[in-house]
Amino acid sequence: MNPEPYLRLSGIRKEFGAFTALQGVNLDIHKGEFICFLGPSGCGKTTLLRIIAGLEVQSAGTITQAGRDISLLPPAGRDYGIVFQSYALFPNLSVADNVAYGLVNRRQPRAQIRERVTELVKLVGLPGSEAKYPSQLSGGQQQRIALARALATAPGLLLLDEPLSALDALERVRLRQEIRSLQRKLGVTTIMVTHDQEEALSVADRIVVMKHGAIEQVGTPMDVYRDPSSLFVADFVGRINALPARLEGPGRVRIGEQSFECRHEGDINGSGGHEVKIYLRPEDVLARPIAAGDSNVFDAEIDKIEFMGSFCLVRVKSAALGEHRLTVYLSLNFLAEQQLEVGGRLPLRLLPERMRVFQ
Repeated sequence: MNPEPYLRLSGIRKEFGAFTALQGVNLDIHKGEFICFLGPSGCGKTTLLRIIAGLEVQSAGTITQAGRDISLLPPAGRDYGIVFQSYALFPNLSVADNVAYGLVNRRQPRAQIRERVTELVKLVGLPGSEAKYPSQLSGGQQQRIALARALATAPGLLLLDEPLSALDALERVRLRQEIRSLQRKLGVTTIMVTHDQEEALSVADRIVVMKHGAIEQVGTPMDVYRDPSSLFVADFVGRINALPARLEGPGRVRIGEQSFECRHEGDINGSGGHEVKIYLRPEDVLARPIAAGDSNVFDAEIDKIEFMGSFCLVRVKSAALGEHRLTVYLSLNFLAEQQLEVGGRLPLRLLPERMRVFQ
């Protein structure tokens, strides 16, 4: 990867009167990366995207794109294409004219424009739809045309502002994979804003998790999911079990009435007696295979079963955990094989290397 970033954000602040929307954001994005800004509503992710686009002006800080300072350039002077949540197609223009809009403004020859439009409409999977109007297309098809329009001028940067949030669940999954495939094929540097964790985890090269106008963590989807840097990231990204515990010494914690081994490096600093929180993903609680002599095994009772399709979210309770409940992923096949239902009992094991400790 080129050590020189394609896009560099340095000390980006944004204030709306007394409210600070962004608190000195620093971020390097490399050419060809697919970056997701992920965070709850009001965290500043859309404001940051709009500042990159020049649709908002930062209160402080600089933006450099391909070695050029674009901090104060108007949107028309910046090299990007953008897709909004609301499609933003011109209803009175055909598909072809919508896609060609940016090319016409650049006064390109008609034959060249027509060829480019045909290429892009085919690229987004809607060949032959050039003569249609937006009202004749489904939501997913309209968003494909909006994507084609954004790519028409071959921009160096593609900005996606929650482009899938208005679509139904199946169309969202289908289109996000198509966007990712298209981005890889074209190699265009892409930033997508989303509050959907699954969306970010499935398409991003790196995720930028934001909270209250600041960056909490930047990392690959696996890094952010497996090794959250803060309690907020652990809570926000994916499903998590949070269990109050007490340090017993190096590599050991007590949850409820039972002592557990914990091997996550660097988590446990300090002597026994300190109150901590154990964070553990549902898939890191094993129902099988459990061998004789395994550590962190305890007997549990099923308290609730929530059907999720191919698997179930199973909430369990145990004397070993005191009053705390634990959520586990179990397959339908396993539940059927073991003839498990609410009130049934089974042994479980907490994976010591997956027990993330926050002090």
